[in-house]
Amino acid sequence: MHHCLSLRPSSLVVVLLTGAAGCVGGSLTTTATQPSPVAAPDAFSCVRQQLGAVGFSQTSYDTERLRVAARRFDETQRRPDTQFRRMVDRLEIEVAPGTGEALSTITVEASTFAELTTQRGPTEVQERASETARAAAETILRECGRGADDTGVPTPEP
Repeated sequence: MHHCLSLRPSSLVVVLLTGAAGCVGGSLTTTATQPSPVAAPDAFSCVRQQLGAVGFSQTSYDTERLRVAARRFDETQRRPDTQFRRMVDRLEIEVAPGTGEALSTITVEASTFAELTTQRGPTEVQERASETARAAAETILRECGRGADDTGVPTPEP
């Protein structure tokens, strides 16, 4: 009997791990941070207002930790896969107290998922963050990372 490939179980694990490591090509999520001259609660309010302006729907928020999550469905994408349903862009935003001149710091994580319809139900597979998700993150940071004269949110007196 001739075997083309003979591997011990421990060798198989090494081959699988090596193959998986070769598939990892960097982060799929895009993270961006912007200091803001606006107090954290005001910056958080700005972030929540900007979500609608960039076409995202808020899915959850935490006023105590100043975090908000939002998503946007893209039904226009098509793929030659019968299980493919749509693309889902997600934003996870956190506003933290700042240091120095920055009264707060805004951090946005943008990610994109392909939503598939499988036998077990809807399944999301993460992909590299889409241009739409990255642009929305940049817009939110730009709009909420400015001073009061740009956003309309009052800056506290020094």
